[in-house]
Amino acid sequence: MLGHVREGILIAFDSLRANKLRSALTILGVVIGVSTVMAMASIVQGIQTQIFSAINAAAPNTFYVMRFNFTTQPMDPNNPPYEIRIRPPMRESDMEAVKRLDEIGYASLWVQVLGRIEYQGERTQRMELWGADDRYLEVLGGTLLRGRLFTRSELNSGAPLFVLDSEVADRLFGAADPIGKYVTVGGRALQVIGIFKKPDNMFEPPGQQRGGVMPYRMARSGYTVDEYNGIILCVRPRGWVPVDQAQDLVTVALRRARGLRPGMPNTFDILTQDQLLSLITTLTSAFFAVMVALSGVALMVGGIGVMAIMMVSVTDRTREIGLRKALGARRVEILWQFLVEAATLTLMGGLLGIVFGLLAGEVLKRVLAIQASVPLWSAGVAALVSVAIGLIFGLYPANRASVMDPVEALRHE
Repeated sequence: MLGHVREGILIAFDSLRANKLRSALTILGVVIGVSTVMAMASIVQGIQTQIFSAINAAAPNTFYVMRFNFTTQPMDPNNPPYEIRIRPPMRESDMEAVKRLDEIGYASLWVQVLGRIEYQGERTQRMELWGADDRYLEVLGGTLLRGRLFTRSELNSGAPLFVLDSEVADRLFGAADPIGKYVTVGGRALQVIGIFKKPDNMFEPPGQQRGGVMPYRMARSGYTVDEYNGIILCVRPRGWVPVDQAQDLVTVALRRARGLRPGMPNTFDILTQDQLLSLITTLTSAFFAVMVALSGVALMVGGIGVMAIMMVSVTDRTREIGLRKALGARRVEILWQFLVEAATLTLMGGLLGIVFGLLAGEVLKRVLAIQASVPLWSAGVAALVSVAIGLIFGLYPANRASVMDPVEALRHE
């Protein structure tokens, strides 16, 4: 058996050398399909790794209470059903009820608004502007590069202050120092008192990146806030309290504060980090599945090309097949010879696809600024799939060669 495999491989390499252009076109579809799968696997893994790192850089045990969680229960936010519309927004009384729990180490209301940031004629696209407190970076993650955060008196008074994202600061101020200067944030003048750098996360959708943070009371009174999902209660349990236990305690406290009787549904939703990770995994998996399906088309085209070329090869070598059968070659030996030849062709395409996929992964890593690496399993799967394509699509021409009548084959011109 090993001798037949070795012979088939040698014949396949002879065919490659003798018909370089034809062989290259034959395996082109396999190369494209395999390299696409490799590159997409690299991107998906890089995105997931970066997002997981961003979440872990913040407080992984933090969870959020909001009026309605649109991420886990999709619906039109502009036309929610009646049972959602009657839910009250998150209030300070809700925050105080949660703060009274001994198991909770941090609870604070935050608001999210959208707006542009302007300075001397330069302005950004619409982005997230947060109203929060001095523990904003501790909860969401990030590093204070310069300046400071808000004092307690500034938070209580809703002072017109702003801590600016470093990328936005570079875009608006260039080499100048933004600290102490005033920027127009959503139409209001705020003084920049600090610059922070958020955790790397290229998965942020354009136009929805964080631009900065102001005191909660400033954002609540000075801007139009989405009453459905723009107000959230940020909660973090103490280190010795499990997150699921803290969620149960918060649920009981909020139900009591809102006067909900047993059997009545909650008038709030809880969003956890696990739910965020699950959503991200679902999105990236769906993206990867679509790309695999598109790659499958290229592999199918490559397989059809292999079948066509093998049919041509069988026709060109009809006399050779007849001579081998006349000298005693069995049907299974002829069948195996052409199957190995087809599998060798597609394996060559798979190996080239792996090389191009690795190169594409490196290029995408630099372009997208992500820490992407090609998973080892994708290289093994790519090699196996390419061999399988050769065996599947090479079966018909190989079978045709194996059933030839030796006398008719020797008469072939």
